[in-house]
Amino acid sequence: MRTAAIARRAGYSVQQVRNLERDGVLPPAARTPSGYRSYGEIHVRSALAYRALAAGVGPVEAKKIVRAAHREPVGRVLALLDAAHAALDTERAELREAREAVRVISGEPIGDVRGTDAMSVSELATALGLRPSTLRHWDTERLVVPSRDRRGTRRYTPAQVRDARIVHQLRLAGYRVEPLRALMPELRRSRRLEDVTAALAARDDAITVRSRALFDGTAALSAVLSPDSAAVSECSARTPSPHTAR
Repeated sequence: MRTAAIARRAGYSVQQVRNLERDGVLPPAARTPSGYRSYGEIHVRSALAYRALAAGVGPVEAKKIVRAAHREPVGRVLALLDAAHAALDTERAELREAREAVRVISGEPIGDVRGTDAMSVSELATALGLRPSTLRHWDTERLVVPSRDRRGTRRYTPAQVRDARIVHQLRLAGYRVEPLRALMPELRRSRRLEDVTAALAARDDAITVRSRALFDGTAALSAVLSPDSAAVSECSARTPSPHTAR
């Protein structure tokens, strides 16, 4: 097959196909006596597997998995896939915990605040299991902004501790800093739990999409690893078509 045919079947541009071959995602193409590339079915299968896996685990990890399918024992490929599935399972578990934590924490009373109830950076970091630098970063990003005493030292009121706990759970669930920056002020003003719930639901949907992509990618990778794929690749390398294009 010509490069354009591979690109059309895999949903990539001609240059992207060449880049995938360069990166080892596609096995080296055979060459005609005049130097033109000649691709086979194994290249289509590899490109399709990479495309699905990239949607599930990202391009860097997807390249690692497909390259391993061409170069390493099957056990290594399966180990990489197991790790990818385990990572998604961990995200789902953290998301469930975040939903419950936000539901409970958002309902905590924050009245009757006394000055002695405030916590220092180190005290709050210890309570949450974080580094103090993380809390300072959240302050810089305007996620959790503490009060200051007369010496300028950060002090977290009970309301601010509550915000820090919510941010901590959402960050564990994979929620990014930028949308959190927009959400937290609204949550502090109106305590709109439905906003946080909607954000976590969107995260759940995204994980489902990635999980399905990983499932599809695993099936596509199985076609790459199957014996008939190897036969196609071997045949393609031995008998290049004189009608292929670069």
